[in-house]
Amino acid sequence: MPVAMSVESIRQNLLAPHRVVVLKEDSGRGRILPIVIGVWESEAIAMHLRKTEVPRPMTHDLLANTIAALGGRVLRILVNDLAGETFFARIILDVDGRHVEVDARPSDAIALAVRVAVPILVDEGVLTKGAIEGEGTRPEQLEAPEEEQTGDRIGDEQLAVFRDIINQLNLDDLGNKGKA
Repeated sequence: MPVAMSVESIRQNLLAPHRVVVLKEDSGRGRILPIVIGVWESEAIAMHLRKTEVPRPMTHDLLANTIAALGGRVLRILVNDLAGETFFARIILDVDGRHVEVDARPSDAIALAVRVAVPILVDEGVLTKGAIEGEGTRPEQLEAPEEEQTGDRIGDEQLAVFRDIINQLNLDDLGNKGKA
C-alpha cells in the first residue's frame, strides 16, 4: 500500500557533490525517506518550492506543459522500488481516460509533482528498506549530530546515513591531488 509523503527539505551533502531530498510521511508516523539526487534536480525542486519566478519554462515545467497540451493529466507519482542504493519511480497519468505509467527517476518525478501539485506516494516496501523510523525524527539529524547541544545520544539508525557517506570515501586519495 503506498504511503503519502511530502518534501520536507533538500539537504546538501558536504562530502560529495550531490543533494538529498527528504520526504516526510504525511500521516505523522514520523518516517522520513532520504533520497540522494543531483544538484540540478534539487534546484528544480527547491526553485518551485521557493516560488522562484523564471522567465522561460525549466525542464520540469516543459514536461508538465507538454503533458497538459497533449490532453494528459498527472494524477500522482510513486516511488515504487529501491534496488541497492537506487530508487525508482513512476509518473501516473490519465491520458483521455487511459491509465498510463511512465518510468522516471524519483528526483524528476518529485520535481514534476511539486509543479502540478499531485500526491507523492512511496511504496511501503521502499519505506521498509530505506526510511528512517521513529517519532520525533528531525531532518536536521541527517546533517549534523546535536549531541553536544542537547546531551541526547544519537541512535544507530540516524548514524547510518553518515556511515554510508564515510564508507564511500576513498581515503587513499587524500593528499595526493596534483601528484603524479
